[in-house]
Amino acid sequence: MPTARLWTAQADVTIKNMRANGQTWAAIGRSLGLSRNTVIERGRRLRAMAPGKAVKAAVVKRVSDDPNRTALPAGHPLTWKILTSEDFPAYQSLR
Repeated sequence: MPTARLWTAQADVTIKNMRANGQTWAAIGRSLGLSRNTVIERGRRLRAMAPGKAVKAAVVKRVSDDPNRTALPAGHPLTWKILTSEDFPAYQSLR
């Protein structure tokens, strides 16, 4: 059975800093002399997150009232609004 890895505070700081700067798990592993999977597991325990990706705002086009129009794409703001604007119907017993 393999022995447990003793993690140092410096290694933890390195993982967090490199991940916050957008480095890949493989690059972090190479800098620490460890495998990619070992660093991924430790990074998950430390909650080392990569920087968020910028999300483009969707351009909402006017939806045609034509009943023969094509279907709207999944997540379209109009259909999503219809699905989420009302509270979920309360459970009613069949008494």
